[in-house]
This record gives sequence, structure tokens and C-alpha cells, in this order.
Amino acid sequence: MARAQRALIFDLDGTLVDTVYAHVFAWQRAFAEVGLPIDGWRIHRRVGMSGGLFARAASREIGRPLSEEETDAIQHRHGELYRELLPERRPLPGAVEVLAELRDEGVPYGIATSGRRPEIDASLEALGVREETVVVERGHVDRAKPEPDLFLTCAERLGVSPVDCYVVGDAVWDLLAARRAGMLSVGLLSGGYGEDELTRAGAFRVYRDAAELRGSLDELGVLN
Repeated sequence: MARAQRALIFDLDGTLVDTVYAHVFAWQRAFAEVGLPIDGWRIHRRVGMSGGLFARAASREIGRPLSEEETDAIQHRHGELYRELLPERRPLPGAVEVLAELRDEGVPYGIATSGRRPEIDASLEALGVREETVVVERGHVDRAKPEPDLFLTCAERLGVSPVDCYVVGDAVWDLLAARRAGMLSVGLLSGGYGEDELTRAGAFRVYRDAAELRGSLDELGVLN
């Protein structure tokens, strides 16, 4: 009996590109501009959620509910500030190389991100993502992380069963969404979460970054 095809589904921010802290600063400034100061560490703990969920979670941290209009305005301003703060994106160590190796070896892979276009365009370009690469972003699904929709949609477009997919992410929200999707998950430390946090959230393996992941693909059974 032929072995089932394995696939990898990657988060984007903090997993493949060094953008987490730019997002933190952009959210912090967007809230400050409307008179709602919030500590940076509280923002960091929420990065990886969809913008709408993030804004609502942040409002609980602040102690004041936000109207739908306020939430939309803050999300829009975050996007503007993020593109101003980080017009050029830097791939994290090993990110470009691991995607290239998977492509060369014929291993299916995709990217599933809570970000939206045009915010993610520069990141995809920096990674050299090709037109044929499956990319699922927030606008493609009804619900973003920690719901499983992004990962399930990516698996469907890859033509691979969810049980044969590994999710690679840097945040607990990635790992929670992977668990809900019925997928094993791999945690990377490159987004600022600790190994114990990622393990408790359900990570099957935890690696330093995409470079260390690349050297360990045989452990996941995706390469012989």
C-alpha cells in the first residue's frame, strides 16, 4: 500500500518572515492614536489572531469595549502603520531554503495566514513564493485563528487529508487552530513564544527556526 502524501502548512508572520514585532508596534500605535494605550507585551500575546479577534481581545485588556466602527478603523490603521514601519520584509533563517527544498522534493506545502492582502504581499515576495503556491489568507475564510478554517482550506486546496498535514507555526494560536483541524503541529521559536508554551499548546516538535526545521524534515516523515 502506498504511503499517504504528507504536506506542510506554514504560518507566515514570525514563522517565515521577521514581522512579529512590527505588528506589535503597529497595533500599539493604532490603539494609542485613539487614546487607548496598551502594553506591548499584551499585544505580543495576541499576534497571530485575526485582526477582528485581536481588536476585541485587546479591548478586554484595556477594559473598554470597542464598537464595530472603532474595530474596523483600528484594523485599517494598523495595516497602514505596519506597511510604513516595515516596507521591506526579511525572511527568517532557513525560510526560503526550506520552501525551495520542499518544492524540489515534490512535497506539497502551502501558507495559511491571518494576514490580509496587501499587507502580506511584500512578505510573499521576499520569500520568493511562486504564483502556483497555495496561499490562504484572512479574506478567503469566514473565521481565522484560533479557528481551524485557514488550515482546513489550505489542506483542501493542496488535495491532502488534514490528518496528513503538519502545521508549522510560531504562536499558540497556530497550534490551537491546528489541533482543531485535526493536524499535528510543529512550533518554531522565531516568533517569541517559549518552547514550554508551544509544547503545552500541542506542538509535536519545537525547533529554533525554519533552518533547524529544514534539517529535521526526516523526523516528520516528509522526506526519506
